Amino acid sequence: MNNKEKLAKYKEKVNQVIQKMVYELFKHQPDNYVDWMIEYLQLTRLSKHSRESLIVEYNVSSDEEAFEDIDQLPQPSGNTKVFRSSVSAEVFGIHNKKENFQPRVIQKTEEQKKQIQEKLMKVFMFQALGENEKKIVVDAMEEKHFGQNEWVIKQGDDGNELYIVFSGELNCYRKMNSQDTEPKFLKEYSAGDMFGELALLYNAPRAASIQAKNDAVLFALDRSTFNNIVKDATIKKREQYEEVLSKVELLQSMDAYEKTQVCDGLKEANYSAGEIIIREGEEGDKFYMVAEGNLIAYREVDGQQEEVLRYKTGDYFGELALIHKVPRQATVKAETDCNVVYLDNNSFIRLLGPVANILKRNAEAYKKFIKN
Repeated sequence: MNNKEKLAKYKEKVNQVIQKMVYELFKHQPDNYVDWMIEYLQLTRLSKHSRESLIVEYNVSSDEEAFEDIDQLPQPSGNTKVFRSSVSAEVFGIHNKKENFQPRVIQKTEEQKKQIQEKLMKVFMFQALGENEKKIVVDAMEEKHFGQNEWVIKQGDDGNELYIVFSGELNCYRKMNSQDTEPKFLKEYSAGDMFGELALLYNAPRAASIQAKNDAVLFALDRSTFNNIVKDATIKKREQYEEVLSKVELLQSMDAYEKTQVCDGLKEANYSAGEIIIREGEEGDKFYMVAEGNLIAYREVDGQQEEVLRYKTGDYFGELALIHKVPRQATVKAETDCNVVYLDNNSFIRLLGPVANILKRNAEAYKKFIKN
């Protein structure tokens, strides 16, 4: 590996810090964002020792010339791009005041409204809305058609709408860093899936590009309706789910964007002490993560219950049936009152791709429990 390649790896580490900072900045939207960024970097900055460790790790020249394009950020120029006023106004100005909101109404048949609401209720951020709020959202949805290979959104662009797939299939691509010449395929969207909400939630550029794989029908929700009806509840729920995911060691290798996608696919359930979550021998269609509480896994052996494993906050279970396509290999029961979040089979396959190998490797540790 030459010095240029090693420097590129160093840059990538720096970019990860910056990307995380920008994500957190848009998430919290502090009034004094400059002071907030300074404080954030002070908390996460690399010490001199850490920098020296990176130099040793990648064997990069330690002279200042090798790092000048990282350490010396360019000064703002006169033609620096300014964020469009509508976005900054939403964060800081009068356009974000809810009393000025006038929801749009796009005419639809009763059948269309019913179909849209059915799709909405499968998306976590709309499930907590009241009946009146649901009606406003449904009325504001606009039907849009995209032909095969047509781009719906492109990474880096400003975003004014989120989309729910009504029919058709779409592919998601993303350039993971500035060195990438071609975007990486991440996943596929199909009927009932949602995308484009990150730009609206955090007033950020599009985080990925979406292209129609075949003819697709989407329903688009505008930024104004989203901000006034959906956003507050969504941020609160997402923060709760992010707190849960932060305790799951399995997911630590996923980046912030991938974790937000997992959040969007999660559902939650509460169980009282003694209740059964999954039962041995049944078909498995969910992957669980423990948000709070303790659980016990056991198997029936000669008519007796034999304890297999115990689960606590941050643990996960249920993946064996999904990975190996076999019935549930044990019964899992709540030992205390507990709260779990889960992904269905389709979301498990689509969203946990980045940690699929870890899941399979960890599953080997208790493969002995699988009945042939």
